Amino acid sequence: MENDHIRTILNNIENGTLTASEAYAQLKLAPFEDLGYAKVDHHREVRQGAPEVIYGASKTKEQIEGITNSLLAHCPENILITRLSPESAAYLSERFTLFYDEASRIGIVNRTPHITAEGTIVVATGGTSDIPVAEEAALTAEVLGNKVVRVYDVGVAGLHRLLSNMELLSSANAIVAVAGMEGALASVIGGLVDCPVIGVPTSVGYGASFHGISALLSMLNSCASGVSVVNIDNGFGAGYLASMINHIGG
Repeated sequence: MENDHIRTILNNIENGTLTASEAYAQLKLAPFEDLGYAKVDHHREVRQGAPEVIYGASKTKEQIEGITNSLLAHCPENILITRLSPESAAYLSERFTLFYDEASRIGIVNRTPHITAEGTIVVATGGTSDIPVAEEAALTAEVLGNKVVRVYDVGVAGLHRLLSNMELLSSANAIVAVAGMEGALASVIGGLVDCPVIGVPTSVGYGASFHGISALLSMLNSCASGVSVVNIDNGFGAGYLASMINHIGG
């Protein structure tokens, strides 16, 4: 981890095994590595508590491989790759120990389960079709050190399904509510709990769903206080936000 690397350098200066000039030579290379096609930010973990995430869409499989190798030199586990195509995942699997979830298109190199936050994040969906976006949020939150509980297919068309999970919802530190169709799930959950709720409208729906715009507008217009709405289908952002809320205690 980059934090451990910096602490080691400072300890070596303190105990006299490293001179200030030698330490400077090591540290000046640390902030980022220029690969030509990418400048890999190795100080992201120092500033934000988590290493840089690789956005896989529109990158070649070779570019993703190069960025992954750069990150692994500083952070040996849980390298998160989002929007990773099956073709690129197959290529990377031959070169790294890769966990790949095809539904959410999340890839994790050297996946190592760990929990660094005390609370629980609940990820809920209105329907089964919302699960790919929800899994992107859930896997992101897990990589960032959170305990995640999934509650799927609990939309308002059968409200009793949601209400049967009230004990779990009430004890959560943060809730990610993923829904398309009418997008009402986030509003309902926001009116039932006192923790932060992150509403994620999806582009799943029939009729006049307008590729998720209807769900987005519904959430923006009707959400109860305490609900934040992220962009359509942005499960990664929702998972990251929920993780930050959980780590700082809401």
